Amino acid sequence: MISIELALLAAAVLLLASILASKVSDRLGIPSLLIFLGIGMLAGSDGIGGIQFDDPFIAQTLGVIALSYILFAGGLSTGWTSVRPVLWRGGILSTLGVFITAALAGWFAAFVGGFSPLEGFLLGSIISSTDAAAVFSVLRSKNVSLKGNLKPLLELESGSNDPMAVLLTVACISLLLHPGETVADLLPMIAVQLFLGAGLGYLLGRGMIHLINHVRLEYDGLYPVLSLALVLFVYGLSTTLQANGFLAVYVAGIVMGNHGFIHKRSLIRFHDGLAWLMQISMFLVLGLLVYPSRLMGIAGTGIRVTAFLMLAARPAAVFLTLIGSGMSFREQVMVAWVGLRGAVPIILATFPLLAGIPQADMIFNIVFFIVLTSALLQGTSIPRVARWLGVAAPLSLKPRSPLEFDRTRGIQSEMVEIEIPDHSPAVGKQVVELGLPQNALIALVRRDDEFIVPGGGTIIESGDALLVLACKEDVSLLRSILG
Repeated sequence: MISIELALLAAAVLLLASILASKVSDRLGIPSLLIFLGIGMLAGSDGIGGIQFDDPFIAQTLGVIALSYILFAGGLSTGWTSVRPVLWRGGILSTLGVFITAALAGWFAAFVGGFSPLEGFLLGSIISSTDAAAVFSVLRSKNVSLKGNLKPLLELESGSNDPMAVLLTVACISLLLHPGETVADLLPMIAVQLFLGAGLGYLLGRGMIHLINHVRLEYDGLYPVLSLALVLFVYGLSTTLQANGFLAVYVAGIVMGNHGFIHKRSLIRFHDGLAWLMQISMFLVLGLLVYPSRLMGIAGTGIRVTAFLMLAARPAAVFLTLIGSGMSFREQVMVAWVGLRGAVPIILATFPLLAGIPQADMIFNIVFFIVLTSALLQGTSIPRVARWLGVAAPLSLKPRSPLEFDRTRGIQSEMVEIEIPDHSPAVGKQVVELGLPQNALIALVRRDDEFIVPGGGTIIESGDALLVLACKEDVSLLRSILG
């Protein structure tokens, strides 16, 4: 036993080391999850830190809480306008695509790893979901983006495919523990969990907006605390009602992110920071949980399953589910290659450990090995593959505005950014000549990399981005006047 002071010091050192090491991962173009896992492994019982940690229950509990906040933050930052064109494709990828990946990878794992067919499918289910957040951090580090609808498609898939992986994993464990059950017995449960999770997520998301807008808390600092409690409430209530809690919090985040509520900007930033804290903590704990010395014994099986997953199972799932989608072959190849595995498979690998599945230790070690090799091989090569396929686009980073607006109680206006295209009737006109609604105010003009405080005589140019303070009902009129 160590003192609480020493434990807090160790936690602080690990967090600081992970945050500082993330800069190294950006420069090297490797996913930050590798750095976080590596630090956890170095600090663990087999590493130089010598921290003894072997409690799958604590790791799983932290993982469930962390994943809830990470998915909610992902939903908050998902723009409905960008997701709507790829909603059908993303939905098929995150459900049927996950099942095909699990089935193919599970069959191969049973063939090369000596598992039973059901144990192999359990392993395939655990590694079936993707982590696109790590992919986009790699792309940002190389100043690369993706063309067309590739980016929103991958974001939607990665945010919504975790619930399906969880359901398949839980279903496999149930079949292993209760041999009398059949797949037909579990299919209604899976369907109910998905549809009920999405429905509850939407309803509870709207309820969260109403509560935040009308609760009228005396202290602004309580609003982040309120949002913390509401995320756990959505997950807990949905799970209690036999719905998928992860899908519910993700949908609730999307609903909130695409509607107005007070303190929206500050709450989004708060949950973004919280998501990073959850990711780092989760990766560190999972790194502590694994024994690197045990990975060598399964390296052969792990390499073969990883290769099959990257080169066969994931591509087959992508090509089969995107038939008739209108996407080019190159785009589908890119989607297939962006099959990076993250922390979710490692969290799901703790489920068999707690359930007492006979091959649970071997499954956990293989999953951990697959995540490491997938991140190392795929994560570092994604920018080169995107350029080789011709789907890479320059990463356009907007200058950070010196003016920020956060809606608070009693203020019904909102700040919108409207870009002026070449064909806009506003080009060449002075601000006073635009005929803006009476309550609309152009607060700032972004021109190239400069910001201009406009006056009535300021002339609008093509390519300008106007920050306009206006009532919500005037926004569509503003866009028609300026766009």
